[in-house]
Amino acid sequence: QVDLVESGGGSVQAGESLRLTCTASKYTRSSSCLGWFRQVPGKEREGVAAIYNGHENTYVSDSVKGRFTISRDNAKNTVTLQMNSLAPEDTGEYYCVAGVAPNPYWCWKNTAGGDWASFSYWGQGTQVTVSS
Repeated sequence: QVDLVESGGGSVQAGESLRLTCTASKYTRSSSCLGWFRQVPGKEREGVAAIYNGHENTYVSDSVKGRFTISRDNAKNTVTLQMNSLAPEDTGEYYCVAGVAPNPYWCWKNTAGGDWASFSYWGQGTQVTVSS
């Protein structure tokens, strides 16, 4: 079992930045696909970004492309979501997810498709609030 704990959420003004960190208690290496989903009030859960272990590319949704960056540190068992130029529409609950993906395309496809259930593990979420 993997425990994922998110941190770094908070309340900011539009245009500011936040850095979300997800720490896995163990078995990160076996979770080849790590990512972030968000739940915006009134909308379906959205896959925001994903990273596949050992792959140079990452997935970032069109809604955050150019503003959000995902990275992972296997030595520290963490995955980070750097969020710049935040806007009010980014307000929501952000969840870290982990899954054993057979290849990076599984990782991208299931994140892009918002397929939350396909991931084996997820955190409790951290709230991000952006005011205008």
